[in-house]
Amino acid sequence: MRLLILGGTVFLGRCLVEAALERGHAVTLFHRGITNADLFPEVEKLHGDRDGQLDTLYGRDWDAVIDTSGYVPRIVRQSATWLRNTVDRYAFISSISVYADFSAAGMTEDSPLGAMEHEETEDISAFYGPLKAMCEQEVQQAFGNRALIIRPGLLVGPNDPTDRFTYWVHRFAEGGRILVPGSADRRIQFIDVRDLADWTMAMLEGKVGGVFNATGPAHPLTMGEFVATLEQAIPAAGKAVWVDESFLLQKSVGEWNELPLWIAEKTNWPGFLTVNATRAIHQGLSFRPVAATVLDTLSWDGRQKRDRKWRAGMTRDREAELLSEWERQAGR
Repeated sequence: MRLLILGGTVFLGRCLVEAALERGHAVTLFHRGITNADLFPEVEKLHGDRDGQLDTLYGRDWDAVIDTSGYVPRIVRQSATWLRNTVDRYAFISSISVYADFSAAGMTEDSPLGAMEHEETEDISAFYGPLKAMCEQEVQQAFGNRALIIRPGLLVGPNDPTDRFTYWVHRFAEGGRILVPGSADRRIQFIDVRDLADWTMAMLEGKVGGVFNATGPAHPLTMGEFVATLEQAIPAAGKAVWVDESFLLQKSVGEWNELPLWIAEKTNWPGFLTVNATRAIHQGLSFRPVAATVLDTLSWDGRQKRDRKWRAGMTRDREAELLSEWERQAGR
């Protein structure tokens, strides 16, 4: 298969390239040549900008394109329109954030999507989900049943630029007493980026179109089970100290970023971490053991600079202060 990847040098993109090469496909990357430009020297690279500078794609054709970097409908429309007559299939990497309402658990691909009052808005930070939903529509309009729309949950594993999963791996490897938020029974979801990349390749090879939620694991996972895996898989791991979320909210602890994988019950978003991925699983989506992802992430994290700036997670000083006050209030 001759494959064009829009992006291809960050996290999912680089995993897609690796998966494609392992399967013997010919890969062409289209990007600006700025981020990780030295990756994959053996791969053809076309430089340009998705917003109005697609000329390097002129006169070329591919069996499939994977769009890992589409966030603005106007810009996605350009690539979809440019490629619809020269590419057989268009795989668009969207997000579960497209859904309009996270107050109900078990959302399917048919659940209502988010929308904006002013569709000309291009503020990604404020309207990430609705913009992604509009991008999907642009691809579907151009490619019809040749479009593959993939809505991943939280992507995790080596080379993760968000640190949302890596924080927990790194923190348990540091040892000591570790603040863990909320109830041990609350559900969480994520998918190893390599599992998503492998499945995306299989879907394109099988010429499967449609819309698919893609998150895991295959069976419900609780935060307690995840913590137990961290404690068992990581040598000399620290020990979890469970802290009530009412206390954390009182102390203005930030959900999701300051304490990753935590969304308070008060927020009423049970659907965000209980998305139904049955359709993708029936199409072959599978998941490596969580412990394998933990250990591979730990190995990668160990090769990073110790003084790097973390994009998610709580500082040790803040954690120590909170644990001290929590235990003082609880009379421990």
